[in-house]
Amino acid sequence: MAARGTRFARAGRAGGAGAPSPLPDRPPRPPMGPAVGLVLLTGLTAVGLAGFLTVSELAAPAGAAQARPASAQEASAGTGSGSVSGSGGAVGDPLRATGEMTEVECPAPEVDPEDRESMEAFLHEITDCLDTAWKERFAEGGMDFEPPSRVFWYASGQSPCGNFPAEGTAAFYCQANKGLYLGVEDIVADSWDGGHPETYTFVLGHEYAHHVQGEAGILARFHADRSAASSAAERDRLTRRSELQANCLGGTFLGAVETSLPVGDEEREHILEDARRRGDYDSADRTHGTGENGALWTEHGMDRRDPAACDTWSADGDLVE
Repeated sequence: MAARGTRFARAGRAGGAGAPSPLPDRPPRPPMGPAVGLVLLTGLTAVGLAGFLTVSELAAPAGAAQARPASAQEASAGTGSGSVSGSGGAVGDPLRATGEMTEVECPAPEVDPEDRESMEAFLHEITDCLDTAWKERFAEGGMDFEPPSRVFWYASGQSPCGNFPAEGTAAFYCQANKGLYLGVEDIVADSWDGGHPETYTFVLGHEYAHHVQGEAGILARFHADRSAASSAAERDRLTRRSELQANCLGGTFLGAVETSLPVGDEEREHILEDARRRGDYDSADRTHGTGENGALWTEHGMDRRDPAACDTWSADGDLVE
């Protein structure tokens, strides 16, 4: 594989062993829009979307730190409690020192999924809020934080992590250039529910969380451990821990904007249903966790609002299946 990045499974995949319930087919994906070209917005926050692709699974960027994460044995060790303990992160995880997310004022603007300018304005507003929230958290932990670049696409293009769009991928985070790439039309097409603003925010928060992992050194440690893994099953297990941590970290942001966005009972259920539908329903592709675990870690982050609670690296094995 040529580049490192992060994939998030497309919503609405049906069938397969282990699915909590049969999922309805997603409407056919509309064709890509005319070749309007790319909108590159460097220095701004990133966006991540339905069909999360973590291109960080592909190849470490030149000069990337290779500090070792918690070993596979440590990552697999559980407390035997069968519940999310929230005791901390991987060994040396700096996110343990950032403290609980403070409330972020982020009233979501009205959005029309059929209107490009409306979608872009919404996505920029939310990612501005993500910048604010995570810069503050890193500052509390005495760490520097560089926001990712944003790349909004309407037509095909190239990144250091590969060409886009790719099959089943509407967005991805590319660690090689700290870029979050988003297909503005694709995020709408891939939404199982027709596009509730809170589910766009969930996808965005998940992809942004991979950048947070990168800035904290977690991705470098994860890649080192994954490279040292002796089997495909162990590599997938580590990848699930990384992806489920991203769900949880994204959830901490959703908790922080709960009042202003807002996220009420109905919006929360939309988010959790979206998380469920992005789980591993293909027994040959076990990289993101079951739908139930995806929802569990997302809700845990929303409730705790503390990055230290997103300790997927030492959680019981059944919580990262």
